[in-house]
Amino acid sequence: MTASASSDSGSIHMAPLRENGKQEKSDIVQTLVNDVEGGDMKAPVVESNPYGPPDGGREAWSTVFGTTLVAFGTFGMVNAYGAFADFYNEEYLTNYSATIISMVGAVQVFVMYFLAGTSGAVFDSIGPRYLIPGSGIVVTLAMFMLSITKPQHIYQQFLSQSVLFSLGATLSFFPSMGLLAHWFRTKLPYAMGCLAIGGSIGGIVFPIMIAKLIPKIGFGWTIRIFAFMTLFCFTIASFTIKQRRPTKPFPPISRLFDFAAFKDPCYLLLALGFWFSIFAVFNPFFYVGLSAQVANPGSNVNGYYLAILCAFSIPGRILPGLIAMKFGRFNTVSVSLLIASILIFALWYTSFSQANLIAFSALYGIFSGPFFSVAPSCVAEISPIEKVGTRMGGTFAFMASATLAGTPIAGVFIREQTEENFKNLILFSGVMSFVGTAFIFAARMVRQPKFFAIA
Repeated sequence: MTASASSDSGSIHMAPLRENGKQEKSDIVQTLVNDVEGGDMKAPVVESNPYGPPDGGREAWSTVFGTTLVAFGTFGMVNAYGAFADFYNEEYLTNYSATIISMVGAVQVFVMYFLAGTSGAVFDSIGPRYLIPGSGIVVTLAMFMLSITKPQHIYQQFLSQSVLFSLGATLSFFPSMGLLAHWFRTKLPYAMGCLAIGGSIGGIVFPIMIAKLIPKIGFGWTIRIFAFMTLFCFTIASFTIKQRRPTKPFPPISRLFDFAAFKDPCYLLLALGFWFSIFAVFNPFFYVGLSAQVANPGSNVNGYYLAILCAFSIPGRILPGLIAMKFGRFNTVSVSLLIASILIFALWYTSFSQANLIAFSALYGIFSGPFFSVAPSCVAEISPIEKVGTRMGGTFAFMASATLAGTPIAGVFIREQTEENFKNLILFSGVMSFVGTAFIFAARMVRQPKFFAIA
């Protein structure tokens, strides 16, 4: 009598059973040796995951290019809001306080962040083939609607720029970040950095166009030019962004957010760090130009501080991705945000001279960059690949309340626009930035307790 066991990797023949039903160990070993020598035993075949991140390839980098264009047309406008706010304060919405005007930008960011989790699920169920063009249509429509808004009617800015634009942008921007995690693992920080520079380039181009075009062709036609540029970017992105994993049904509402993730101490500390950091990180984008106008009225440089900040954020968003691949994502984000926090006090707080503000704009652009490029990949690093999109969306949704409160609270300090009041705004920004950095560093220590280790 002979016992045999079959599997996908081949058959293994057992030695003959003795009369008492037992087998000798030597008989089993000899039989296995004979099977191997005779070629009866085959090595097991381990199939690789067909949807695992390939970490490169034509379609992967094509997707990076497309998502960069999406970032230009969506987060580029968010980065440029400081230029919009300056124009609104000086000419278009002069009947409203700086705090109310800052709410237009704050609500814009809030809507995008709050809907990030839902947009990721929609993206997973529909895919980029339809969602990217659909997002582009909504964003373009919002910009055309913004172009026909009337002066001193701020509710029109809220409806077009804060709500409609953000609804369209969130359908493509945040899902694009999650999509990159399907194409990259080791190189994900670098890929995220490439995506993030799209927003930086938008933050350079749009403010300069606002400063140059509005005096010549007016607000309406300037925004229509923005709309046509955005439509062109989304058209190219629709053909270059590729989906790696198959679509799946839209999940139940209860599964849109991975609340269990907050039981992970590392994730909880990281999310808290992002929440406090977001209170501060947008304030220089919104207010550095306005502080320059108060301190140095009539200076030709005043309209370009935001462009300088965004220009220097390009190396600040792409180079840290390479650094993170060598020294770790958590290390890169913690150190860069610590330096950014110090710069708020060391340069922006100490003096509003033209030289100081230029230096601050350039250096803050560099060292705040990893918060936008490398930080999201920290969430991906501590998440199962099938939950990356859900956790990233949930993280941004968690940060949404801070985006809604951060810049308006900062604006309260400058109801009267004086240098002393701007210093109070800067103190608030610096303290919140330090607190956020401390939580992110705590998450890093939970991730890797060794101080000098890669993490």
